[in-house]
Amino acid sequence: MAYDEGLAHRLGESLGDLPDLSTKKMFGSLVFMWRGNMLVGALGSDLIARVGPEAQADALAQPGARVFDFTGRPMNGWVVVDGEAVAEDEALEEWIGRCREFVEALPPK
Repeated sequence: MAYDEGLAHRLGESLGDLPDLSTKKMFGSLVFMWRGNMLVGALGSDLIARVGPEAQADALAQPGARVFDFTGRPMNGWVVVDGEAVAEDEALEEWIGRCREFVEALPPK
């Protein structure tokens, strides 16, 4: 599954000011790495969001969010957000903020 280049561009625009930001293609998706830790990504037209284990239940209660089980096993601390739910910049920024809050507390790799 190819990633949506429009979503990837929007993510890059929003995250562009972060130091130590990089991208990596994985499993047909494009992920954004911050200080060596996965932060967010584009999987098809959907957003991959790393919110952390403690925030996962709240994240799953948000519109368009579902368990991230790309490999057939749910990934703890990750959710996938339907592309329609992040079509507006404000919604995308809110999800990015959730992810930054978690990843910021992780040690750099």
